[in-house]
Amino acid sequence: MQSTKAAVSDSKGGYSIEIIEVGVPGPGEVAVDIKASGICHTDYDSMTWDRPVVMGHEGAGVVSAVGQGVTTCQVGDRVLLNWAIPCMTCPMCVRGHQNLCQVNNTVTAPAPARGHADPESTQHHGRPIERSFALGTMTRLAVVREQAIIPIHVEIPWSSACIIGCGVMTGYGSAVNSGKVKAGDTTVVIGCGGVGLNAIQGCRIAGAKMVIAIDLSQTRLELAKQFGATHTIQADRNDVGLLRAAKQVETLCGGIGADVAVEATAVPSLGAAPLAMIRSGGVAVQASGIEQEINFDMNLFEWDKVYINPLYGGCRPNIDLPILLDLYAKGDLLLDEMISRTYALEDLEQAFDDMHEGRIAKGVILFD
Repeated sequence: MQSTKAAVSDSKGGYSIEIIEVGVPGPGEVAVDIKASGICHTDYDSMTWDRPVVMGHEGAGVVSAVGQGVTTCQVGDRVLLNWAIPCMTCPMCVRGHQNLCQVNNTVTAPAPARGHADPESTQHHGRPIERSFALGTMTRLAVVREQAIIPIHVEIPWSSACIIGCGVMTGYGSAVNSGKVKAGDTTVVIGCGGVGLNAIQGCRIAGAKMVIAIDLSQTRLELAKQFGATHTIQADRNDVGLLRAAKQVETLCGGIGADVAVEATAVPSLGAAPLAMIRSGGVAVQASGIEQEINFDMNLFEWDKVYINPLYGGCRPNIDLPILLDLYAKGDLLLDEMISRTYALEDLEQAFDDMHEGRIAKGVILFD
């Protein structure tokens, strides 16, 4: 076992920097020397889960050891980590819904079947501890399943690579995979945080002729322009359901509404807002993972509108994540520009505060 520092949640809304023990990888497992870990709202939420965990689920690093039977990587390989771990054999994986794997996925699979490495591989105070989303990237060393590994085949800084495996994929995929934005479409993105900015990029890369960004913050709206927004609307907190903003969208789109609208605010009262933004027959995408009860005015569905609530932007890890790396290498997908600030592990509290106060687009913990 090797000792290393980690951010460990307490299940009561807090965390501490603790020493954990990490073992060698077993069959089908890979040890990764983590170089960078992204910071997102889900990491903050993990502090109130029903059990302590090693925090973090966006990571990239170097393979330091491989277990028996591992064929997709070798020691020294640069890799990014994917939290939606597919088995590739269950009915969902076979149907192309690897993000909904019924065996390994830590969200959709039954608890006893989740895709963790050997539970004895990571210990805290002499007892096994779970890793967030079977990864636990807020530590220098992680042992993960081989299926969580995506080789990095392009030149990219660690800080930019680590965020691909969640926030970037969720935003981009929500627009491109789930919303099916195509060339010439009119689009709306509500909320210009990390997921929203990547949804904006997805719309731009797909060839949308209009990308309307909506946010309360003028600073974030200016940032949205950098990532591809063609128009911006500053939201009003008193605009219930963003119905007045929807009228502005309708005007911009020639009186019929947008083809596709993506919600990326995580605000339950805005869960129905993308429906108000789209034309009849349009697609509304709720990308932020709202899980609370939402009341819908069924008039918003008129007529033939589609409302979709995708997980992880419909990610097919072995297909989509290499595509994102290629788009970065071509200069189409802006990632370096998204990293507002980097932090040491010990500065995680400041990172969370910066995230909640909207001071950053994306923060990253660097271990070197």
